Amino acid sequence: MAFGISRNELRAWQTRVAAGEIAYLTHYWYDPRFPSVSSVTKVGCSDLVRLRQWCTANELDPRYIHRRMPYPHFDLMGSKQIELLEKAGLHEHIVRFGLHEG
Repeated sequence: MAFGISRNELRAWQTRVAAGEIAYLTHYWYDPRFPSVSSVTKVGCSDLVRLRQWCTANELDPRYIHRRMPYPHFDLMGSKQIELLEKAGLHEHIVRFGLHEG
């Protein structure tokens, strides 16, 4: 389940993903499989070739892309989430969702 984002933020992410852009959406999240994780960043792109290239360029395995059309995405958690949000210039996601190392 996703928490902490507005409908407008979700729609903006969906629009960018559908347009074939690499788009980031961070939200609070709970999944009992990952009890220590409180947020996830979905990196989406409807252009699966481009999304696979993004994964490879960031040392992520493209096999873990969620191919859920029309919004395929890769879920980022933990230290890799922080690293790639910083790389993308999205420090506000880190601050807003209280992400930090350790």
